[in-house]
Amino acid sequence: MTTAFTPSITSRLPNVGTTIFTVMSALAAEHKAVNLGQGFPDFACDPKLVDAVTSAMQAGHNQYPPMTGVPALRQAVSAKIAGLHGKTYQPDSEITITAGATQAIITAILAIVHPGEEVIVLEPCYDSYVPNIELAGGVVVRVPLTPGTFRPDFAKISAAITPKTRAILINTPHNPSATVWSKADMLALQDLLAPTNIILISDEVYEHMVFDGQPHESASRFPGLATRAFVVSSFGKTFHVTGWKVGTVAAPAALTAEFRKVHQFNVFTVNTPVQHALAAYLGDPAPYVNLPAFYQRKRDLFRAGLAGTRFKLLPSQGSYFQCVDISEVSDLNEAEFCQWLTREVGVAAIPLSAFYGNGFDQRVVRFCFAKQDETLKLALERLKKL
Repeated sequence: MTTAFTPSITSRLPNVGTTIFTVMSALAAEHKAVNLGQGFPDFACDPKLVDAVTSAMQAGHNQYPPMTGVPALRQAVSAKIAGLHGKTYQPDSEITITAGATQAIITAILAIVHPGEEVIVLEPCYDSYVPNIELAGGVVVRVPLTPGTFRPDFAKISAAITPKTRAILINTPHNPSATVWSKADMLALQDLLAPTNIILISDEVYEHMVFDGQPHESASRFPGLATRAFVVSSFGKTFHVTGWKVGTVAAPAALTAEFRKVHQFNVFTVNTPVQHALAAYLGDPAPYVNLPAFYQRKRDLFRAGLAGTRFKLLPSQGSYFQCVDISEVSDLNEAEFCQWLTREVGVAAIPLSAFYGNGFDQRVVRFCFAKQDETLKLALERLKKL
């Protein structure tokens, strides 16, 4: 009798375990804590958007769409970028609809990075970047953003560039620090990359969450960046439908052609009725034009409540995150503090150390304020004891 067994494998991602978001969300559920850890809204999207999906299904839009995305949606995305940033991408050859921004980023990396080539990431960074590079066989080159301010250090970025550098990943507005790159930052990056063959992957999923009258400085605004960039965005973040997993990539035709070679074989295409619904919904710019004010009000509500605690508030220039320094609150490290806060206070947060490869601990944790006012007020009531 033959004994059945599962063959052993060598992991492609030996250092990857359960993400901090999953761990903290499970802990929050166990202790009935207010979950301000994972970055997603706890409120509904616009009912008009749901109705538009239903209408698309009833109209028969239920089979495969084109691999590159529904033409009407690509045209709407092109028009939106042109209106906001003055850059026209050709819908047929330079806009691709993706299964969320995470798929967009790994697809871009797989399209351009060959084994042994280097990719610069700026830490702290979103947790998918490094595994994506490793799956492509690339070499991760970590460059820290300036501790405390989280501003880009262009001298350090420049020093990290070698003949093997294939790409650099940036994220503005930034998760987790809630900082926003300025025009001067983008111009400095443009100058730095100008003499190189380095490709830019610009993660701009929080593009419509920029506060206090600042503009979002998209890579598409700067000709020297746009010509070498994959610009990634997310309908899930913009329209409060993170579970729909629909995003976009805008890039020059030559980069898009390589992107689509990978895209067609890892997801092929994206949910048809949702694409038709989004195309119709984009006809009215008000939902994304008004989004900064919507989230700034929540930010201000949350910051006003935190002002009565011993947390030191860091600036929140964009995204839907608020970072705080815990030095005056606890002697615990970030991870231990977040677990204690969840168990004993009933509010879940995320340690910034989780966004660094070496677990760098600077006594800072991140809250998400993309929540109903009642949720934020409950969390603030519990945090008052601090």
